[in-house]
Amino acid sequence: MKIWNDLSGFNASKPVVTIGIFDGVHQGHRFLLEHLKQTAKSISGETVIVSLWPHPRIVLKKDPDNLRFLTSLEEKSILMDEAGIDNFVVIPFTPEFAQMDSCLFVKEFLVDKIGIKHLVVGYNHKFGKNREGDFENLKYCASLYGFSIERIEPKSVNGVKMSASLIRELLNSGNLDAANEYLGYDYFLRGTVVGGNRIGRKIGFPTANIVPDDPHKLIPRDGVYAVHLENKEIFYPGMLNIGFRPTIESGMPIRTIEVNLFDFKDDIYDQQVFLHFRKHIRDEKKFSGIEQLREQLVIDRQIAKAMLRMP
Repeated sequence: MKIWNDLSGFNASKPVVTIGIFDGVHQGHRFLLEHLKQTAKSISGETVIVSLWPHPRIVLKKDPDNLRFLTSLEEKSILMDEAGIDNFVVIPFTPEFAQMDSCLFVKEFLVDKIGIKHLVVGYNHKFGKNREGDFENLKYCASLYGFSIERIEPKSVNGVKMSASLIRELLNSGNLDAANEYLGYDYFLRGTVVGGNRIGRKIGFPTANIVPDDPHKLIPRDGVYAVHLENKEIFYPGMLNIGFRPTIESGMPIRTIEVNLFDFKDDIYDQQVFLHFRKHIRDEKKFSGIEQLREQLVIDRQIAKAMLRMP
């Protein structure tokens, strides 16, 4: 997959295009992407995803401190590549860009720079100034500039319409199984391993502390999870705690992401890794002391290994 941050040299054969944020690249998105690929194949063309970054709500300061997303730009690129997309175009979003008329955007970007042949949009797609770029508006633009357009109906799983907001709610409530089902893959985050206070090492459960690469990445509900840590394309099983470690007294509690890897002794400090969330084990809780915490961690490890189908 080619990633384009500059369209000055863009070149694609008979571009079949869709536009969107595609947070999470979930099953609903993949349904649209599969149609995009089939359409491109039928005309010997190439697929083109056009997306905006940073997220418009961050740039326009719509509650930016509380915004959390399923995928960073890098994670989204990985998922687009896995989905078999040919070209991923990232257009910088600015306050000035937000004032652009939708038909002007179509002319300047899709027609003049990309050379669009066909546009595929989702059922509720809107963009441009005041979100005026709905399907009817885009149909007019298509007739004006000589490309075809179609709208895809929403994808449902077990009667539920897929949406990024629904998946965010599930992760925030601790319903990892449903979130993963709707995503079509196990939720993951990319981050860097940093040093901690080494308390886990003292009780026989050394942990690697993970700091997400993107501060707007959604972290699932506090609790203990069965996970795999991916480092240099190797997957290591472990259990993860998200939360404030209430059993360990702290003057200023800080939410942490700490993974205990099973039978792992390598040094991975300062390395970039991926955490794949497989199963939720339990919520975080406060124990009477370190020894009770250690006893619970022994149980958690047994449960995690069973969930990960380890001997």
